[in-house]
Amino acid sequence: MTLLTSLGRVLAVDRGRAQPITTVRHLHVSPTPLVFVPLKMAGEASAPMAAMIGTDRKNPRLLVVAQPRNRDQRFAFAHDLARLLFAELLPMTLHRPPVPGQPADGPRRCADAPQIWVPNRAGVEFVRMLGRSTRFRKTTGQWAVPQNVPRMGKWLTFYAERVQYPGSSLLVPATAALSAHWATGQSSTEDEHLGTVLAWLDPGGDLTGVEAAQIVEDPVDHPPAGPATDPTFDNTVLAPLVRRYHDNVDNRVERARTETRIESALHKQLIGTWQGMWQAIDLLTAMEPGRHVAERWGDDLSSFTRTADWIENSPAAQPKRDSAVTAAMRLYELERAHARYQAQRAFDDPLVMAEARIVGEAFVGPVTAADPYRRIGQRTRPLITVETTDPVRLPVGERRLRSPARLGQKAELVSITEVGDRLQLVLELSEGMGSGCEPKPGSVPELGEEVCYSLLTTKSRPMPQFPRRDETPWTHGGPPAEYVPTDEDAQEEWQ
Repeated sequence: MTLLTSLGRVLAVDRGRAQPITTVRHLHVSPTPLVFVPLKMAGEASAPMAAMIGTDRKNPRLLVVAQPRNRDQRFAFAHDLARLLFAELLPMTLHRPPVPGQPADGPRRCADAPQIWVPNRAGVEFVRMLGRSTRFRKTTGQWAVPQNVPRMGKWLTFYAERVQYPGSSLLVPATAALSAHWATGQSSTEDEHLGTVLAWLDPGGDLTGVEAAQIVEDPVDHPPAGPATDPTFDNTVLAPLVRRYHDNVDNRVERARTETRIESALHKQLIGTWQGMWQAIDLLTAMEPGRHVAERWGDDLSSFTRTADWIENSPAAQPKRDSAVTAAMRLYELERAHARYQAQRAFDDPLVMAEARIVGEAFVGPVTAADPYRRIGQRTRPLITVETTDPVRLPVGERRLRSPARLGQKAELVSITEVGDRLQLVLELSEGMGSGCEPKPGSVPELGEEVCYSLLTTKSRPMPQFPRRDETPWTHGGPPAEYVPTDEDAQEEWQ
């Protein structure tokens, strides 16, 4: 939890409603999001009980497994889910216009990708486990499944893994998206309940956020946001219906009647969360996106395109665990993505930049003096003086300072002078001013302009040279054997 979020929580309790902790939206929101509200069988990691899914808020599709212990019904559910998913996904894998700014004959990238929304982080875990449970399934021989089931498993695994990349918007847990933009007056664990987060955002009437959250915590009138069901509902409603369905295996009429009642009961459990999901999407859509959001969505589309090509051309599935080299590369990419995401958020949002200002790694203030035409030899090296009341804990000679307004320009801290309760900082500018003898217009801050400088940067370090798989050192297990899924992998979750 950041200092800003902690302050936001205190203010939320004091003022009775959630407080904004950003000024812009930091994730992409699709105009046609695919909302997926799963419900799993109690006591099982990923055995599905039901799911509500669709892109039309008024007409959700409900998939139900009347007897979750029946293998055929579980994979019929997976088959139906795959059909709905691929109806949205496959057309997008084929539509690949030229990338803006790239040659027309250059590499093509998918113009869009399905953005899947789940209620919370537990929903992401359900997607991950469902992907792992289906991607190893065989399409021939005993216990064969339809071909779209393991194919869906590969896609769900990709989506679940993509969540690990900071700033990715392909698979979005609604509670995490809301909590990244507003602070409630409850704990992070309580923020995983979609209903209570929405209650803090809009308590309604004269209620405070605490009072509104307590009301929606009632599992009878406001069922939980999944994927787990409420124990009272399980014991008093669902379990008797499932037993009746099981006991009437030879009575088709009674079995069909019971299945209809199961569907009705599960629909009542899911519809509230379904509506809450669209409320969350509307709240985020109403916010102005940060200027780096489109760039990060472009990274998502590039990853989506590569995965589409791999799934189309490779019969393999993602392994259960990464090899040593793959794990090292993934860790490096995650660290690089995290650093870039933190910098982009701060450059897009003054509230996020405030975190760096509090700890003395950034400062804001007006330009009180400027020498835009200063030269050292053949090089243009303007000087500017910035006056600030921020605490500055940067050493003189620091050369890595950058401004959100001029990301292509670097600044070196030449001197720091105390003047009363303020600091005067002299900065020498380099790069990003054009190639002429004089800096191009607007490249040097003008007198009176308020500027911000920090150590944050969106430029990534180049990828180091990792060994090939067949050169994995003995300290990391040596070259790994070719991965071949075993029956144990395939039967890990759904027996």
